[in-house]
Order: sequence, then C-alpha cells, then structure tokens
Amino acid sequence: MFTYDQIAEILSHFSTAGRFAGFTPIDEGHINNTFKVEYRVGERSIYHLLQQINTDVFKNPDELMANVDRVTAFLRDKIIAEGGDPERETLYCKPADNGKKYVLDEKGKAWRLYNFVGDSFSYNSIDSPEVFFKAGKAFGRFQQQLADFPSEKLYETIPDFHNTAKRYANLMNAVKNNRSGRAANVEREITFAHERRDETYLLLGKTLTGELPLRVTHNDTKLNNVLFDRATGEPVCIVDLDTVMPGLSLYDFGDAIRFGANTAAEDERDLSKVSLDLNLYEQYVRGFLTTAGDSLSPAEVETMPLSAKLMTLECGMRFLTDYIDGDVYFRVAYPDHNLDRCHTQFALVADMERKFAEMREISQRAYEEIVK
Repeated sequence: MFTYDQIAEILSHFSTAGRFAGFTPIDEGHINNTFKVEYRVGERSIYHLLQQINTDVFKNPDELMANVDRVTAFLRDKIIAEGGDPERETLYCKPADNGKKYVLDEKGKAWRLYNFVGDSFSYNSIDSPEVFFKAGKAFGRFQQQLADFPSEKLYETIPDFHNTAKRYANLMNAVKNNRSGRAANVEREITFAHERRDETYLLLGKTLTGELPLRVTHNDTKLNNVLFDRATGEPVCIVDLDTVMPGLSLYDFGDAIRFGANTAAEDERDLSKVSLDLNLYEQYVRGFLTTAGDSLSPAEVETMPLSAKLMTLECGMRFLTDYIDGDVYFRVAYPDHNLDRCHTQFALVADMERKFAEMREISQRAYEEIVK
C-alpha cells in the first residue's frame, strides 16, 4: 500500500496549516482510496481527508473536480447565508500548488484533499424508521439548497447514468450478442423487462416536455453517504460527490427507496423476503418533503412512486445485462450472483406494482400535510 513518505509527498502540494503527523486508511468506499490525515499545530491535531480519484471509473478528473468544486462552493455560500457551519455541513476541496483542486502523483494518479467532518458517523443499515426519515431530510436538504443552481453548468461525468430507456436498450443488445451464452437461461427475466419497456421512457419523456425540471442530483443516495452529528444524531453532511451531475430529483429519491425500503438484501435468494416496506417508504417521503418540498413541483411529487419503481427496474436490468455479458462490470462472489441480484430487484418492482396506489396516496398525503 502507501508509505508515510508517499503520502507526505502528495500532501506537500496542498497548502495546509501544521506539520503532517500520520495517516489512517478508511476502507468503507468501493471506488476511491481514502485516508484520514493528521496535521499537528502545536499540541492540537487537525484532520483532513485525502483521496485518490479512481480514474478508471472517472476518466476526466478536470470535469469531475469542476463539478465538485462548483457545487460545494455554492453549498458553502448557502450554508453561510443560513447561519450554518460550512466546515461541517459540506465537503470542499483545498487548492493545490498547480492551481487546480487535485494533483497527479509520479504514476499519474489523481489526488484531492477534502476537509474532514469530525465528531460524525454514518449508518450502513437502517436501524430504525427514524434513521431513514433523517436520511430523507438530508438528501432533501441537498436538493433544496441546490434548487437554484444552474445544472447546465455541470458536466455529465457518466453519460446516460439514469437513462432507463438506454439501460433497456443495453439489455436487448446484450441478449442479441449473448456473449456468455446465458441468454436462453433467462428468458423469463428478459420477458419481465420487455413487458415494461414502454415505462422505461416515462421519466426521460417528462424531462423532454419540460414537465420534470433538470436539477443537480447526487446519484448515489446510499445511507452511508450521509454523515450524522455524533452529539445530536442529526444529519450534518452529504458526502461522496463524484456522481453529482445534471439529472432529476426523482433519480435520487427513487434510488434511495430502492436501496432503503427493501425488506431484503440486494442479493437475497429467498424472494419471499423481498417487499417494499410501506412504513419506511412513508418515513423517507416525509423526511424528503420536510426539507425539499417547497422546491419541488407538484409533477415531481406525483412522480415519486414511479421513480422508485423505475430506478429499481433499471438496477435489475443492469444486473441482468451484466449476467448475460459474462459478469464484466459488477463484482460477483459466485457464478449466479448478478442473476440473484436481478431477481431481487425485479421482485421488488413487482411488489411496488401491487402497492402502487398506496405509494401514491402516501406521497400525496405527506405533500398536502407538510408542504401545502
């Protein structure tokens, strides 16, 4: 791994107070190498977050860091205007000696230095409905604070990331090419996606007609991307901003429901355990609307249940596509891992369809009680 001297050399390109005293790897992420680095100022320790950008995933660090810098600068101004603490309520990158917000090491790898949000923690699972409510508040506040940010000033760092129709087309192309020879084994799953083909165009279509506005979206609304204050237990900061780009607020909402309101693990083989927890759905809706509600249009609120279904369908199609392609994208632990993941997502889609009227009622009632 990395030595003290290697980390010290990278840090020498950033202007920081104090003397570099050591570093600790943080192993929670799946994409970037991350380290908590310590500086000493007299008897006091100051911490920062050093991160190596995975340029295999994010191939243009200039565009990536332009997005991060523009969004975090905007958030800092908003937080200051609201009387908050910009050191704790948003990440921001420190400038490097090359005039950019990142540097390249001797191997050409890109590195950036963030502020460190101390006295905070994150959840990897939903311990209670209240936790999911607070996560909804956090991502809703992110949407609300960025509601007037001009999304056209951001780069699309991963083109068509939540283009559900494109994901369906990719699946059909995988079936046609059948690189792994597995397509004949998953005719039922292919049919499931095909029967919902027309729905894959709905969110994009509403965007093209102007019914749904483009906004700044996070695109990775997992629970562990929310930092909570250790003293109050309240959400304090949204992290992991690499996928911030133009999109729909519904992408973030729908994917959070897909991930957090499922009663089973993402690769659960016993599909009888898979269902949408309507209580968790309501908790997230209420948390999200508590902070974002005033900045959302009625059309966005009306489309919230559909977004949950489509983000789940999209994820299932991605797993199925990778299974047919021979497991070339997602990391798998056993040969049918991607197929099991697909089954779980499709089972959740089916349960959402059964509960769709209830989802709509919950969303509308919460909107009327909280916003109107």
